[in-house]
Amino acid sequence: MGPFLETLIGGLMSGMLYSLIALGFVLIFKASGVFNFAQGAMVLFAALAMARLAEWIPKYTGLDGKLVVNLLAFAGALAVMVVVAWLVERLALSRLVNQEGITLLMATLGIAYLLEGAGQMLFGNDIYKIDIGLPKDPMFLFEKTFEGGVLVSKEDLYAALIAAALVAGLSLFFQKTATGRALRAVADDHQAAQSIGIPLSRIWVIVWSVAGFVALVAGMIWGSKLGVQFSLSLVALKALPVVILGGLTSVPGAIVGGLLIGVGEKLSEAYLGPALGGGIEYWFGYVLVLVVLLVRPQGLFGEKIIDRV
Repeated sequence: MGPFLETLIGGLMSGMLYSLIALGFVLIFKASGVFNFAQGAMVLFAALAMARLAEWIPKYTGLDGKLVVNLLAFAGALAVMVVVAWLVERLALSRLVNQEGITLLMATLGIAYLLEGAGQMLFGNDIYKIDIGLPKDPMFLFEKTFEGGVLVSKEDLYAALIAAALVAGLSLFFQKTATGRALRAVADDHQAAQSIGIPLSRIWVIVWSVAGFVALVAGMIWGSKLGVQFSLSLVALKALPVVILGGLTSVPGAIVGGLLIGVGEKLSEAYLGPALGGGIEYWFGYVLVLVVLLVRPQGLFGEKIIDRV
């Protein structure tokens, strides 16, 4: 029972991090109706900005307190992502209002390549470290219940708690605030939202800024675990099945989808891997999504679209 619980808890914590990245996709889709292929590049760009600012601040200001440096680096990286959001709206989205979804989709692909190139040009292409003080040593739980206890990574636990708090906060933001309702209105119909006085340009800047904030938190956590390198943008690929499984417009769906895929990956690798040759966790999520889409094309929590003619 102990090994099963270890695998289950590890899957839940990984799933929470997948949900965090998936949330960035959902935010953009809810506000613009387009799938944001730039989300992975945003995670990379934000993590690079924080890692490099954490190096530059002590060098040029003389500050050496880890907490102060990390807070300043986080604030600086967040400011950078807000500027990125403003530039995206000014230079791209404002010129593509009411265009076909495929046009906006191609725009996000262009933004992704631009951010990756700009990140390499501005911050370099080495592997950088983000040290936010997450404990690296493991801990043992239920030692009196199971022989040897249940091994849990403290780093993964704290990261999952940070992700859970952010996901909960954003869920409340969408459901309870006037800005969140405006974001949902813009996603439903750009022209109708404009006709009732919702400023489309301001809404898009807000949602891309929030998505940038989510990308920064995700990049900070993954950068602390894996190091900040250009392969970090590929972590977003792990969130693609999460978004599709949960439903492109559902924040709760991103949470549930992340947990299902995180747990499914770990359990299938642990219990089916030895028989099937391993590597199941790399493709499990995509197979699960394919099966679900055959039954429910809009995902578990997505809204069914009915076109009346």
